[in-house]
Amino acid sequence: MSQEPFLGTLFVVSAPSGAGKTSLVGAALEADRELTVSVSHTTRPMRPGEEDGVNYHFVTEQAFLELMGEGVFLEHAQVFDNYYGTSGRWVDEQLTAGRDVILEIDWQGAQQIRRLRTDAVSVFIVPPSRAALRERLVGRGQDSSEVIERRLREAAEECGHVAEYDYLVVNEDFERALQELLSVFRAQRQRIARQSKRHGELLAELSRADE
Repeated sequence: MSQEPFLGTLFVVSAPSGAGKTSLVGAALEADRELTVSVSHTTRPMRPGEEDGVNYHFVTEQAFLELMGEGVFLEHAQVFDNYYGTSGRWVDEQLTAGRDVILEIDWQGAQQIRRLRTDAVSVFIVPPSRAALRERLVGRGQDSSEVIERRLREAAEECGHVAEYDYLVVNEDFERALQELLSVFRAQRQRIARQSKRHGELLAELSRADE
């Protein structure tokens, strides 16, 4: 008899720009090899040091809209005048193979995921203060003062959706925040629904009465 596929967990991780989400997720991937991250499609320009197919699938707006029309995306959103989307087929393939998948998406995408996947687990990452967020945005040296002010306004709106998430991580100390994030990922693997699939034979053996 073939064994039922062991499904992974779908994680949604959101944060305002500058909160450290990308760095924390990157460190989590290095620390936990059972995790994988979805490579989203985007219409935004490639930044220095990024690679197509690694950081994002960089596409034109026309190509993105065509994919959206074909129903390719599990979720999609428009952020800062650019489109972002997650391939539903790729996510399902990874989960079926038993891998935990992280979606780095904003609150709009997270709302779409919750409607489609009630089993998804969501985490919101915030900076320790608004002043710290401004300092980090300025320190990146990537944006003009106008863009930074816009990102701060957007951050206020994004943080207004924190209550929609399952977990909150405050990124004041990076290593502490990393361990808190990893604890969320790892705790989900110990839930009865998932462990019963993984260790079904063991549980059946242990629950048999002595003959």
